[in-house]
Amino acid sequence: MAEKSNITQSKSVQDFLKAVYSLQQQNPRVSTNALAEGLDVQAPSITDMAQRLVAAGLVDYERYKGVRLTAPGEALALKIIRRHRLIELYLMEELGYALQDVHEEAENLEHAVSDRFIEALASKLGNPDLDPHGDPIPAADGTIVSRDLYPLTEWPLGTPASVSQIKSESQEMLQHILERGFKLQTEVEVLARDPFDGPVTTLVDGEQRVVGHQVAACILVEGRGE
Repeated sequence: MAEKSNITQSKSVQDFLKAVYSLQQQNPRVSTNALAEGLDVQAPSITDMAQRLVAAGLVDYERYKGVRLTAPGEALALKIIRRHRLIELYLMEELGYALQDVHEEAENLEHAVSDRFIEALASKLGNPDLDPHGDPIPAADGTIVSRDLYPLTEWPLGTPASVSQIKSESQEMLQHILERGFKLQTEVEVLARDPFDGPVTTLVDGEQRVVGHQVAACILVEGRGE
């Protein structure tokens, strides 16, 4: 038990579990190659970590089939994600950080603070459901809000919507999106989409803006009033 407790305090273990959780949103099992790319490490290191975490009961790993979280592994991943997103929100709301600067800072802080600190932070912020990017903040019990969001690349033409999530960890991409006027709760409408992944023409708070397909794919919306 002590060994499992110690292993969960490791930054590399926490980052690994977070990465598996994120990639599992697309596939039930995550390949070692996808994890290696996401964590920017060599594939053999991923295999070694997966085998360690199998012994700790945090992941299930099968050669050639990939990795998935066990129930304890998912609980720990959600705990770290909760830390990260609450810290991001605090940095923006209380310390005046820009959106494009909070991710890297939170990456460092999430491993250094105590559970007590995080729950005090949650209370200070009013136990929020969403972080500054619009990502859901897991509750203390691990439950997480589910929403039906669509990227601008898929949203119906001429249908009013509200920006609900900005999906990018790139500082440059976030700054570009913000400079085009896309902020959470901003009213937006897709006017036209060029074929073959061409640019997307939008109306943002009444002003026409043209963004690239890759940028539009990072901006998730839902219908006004939903």
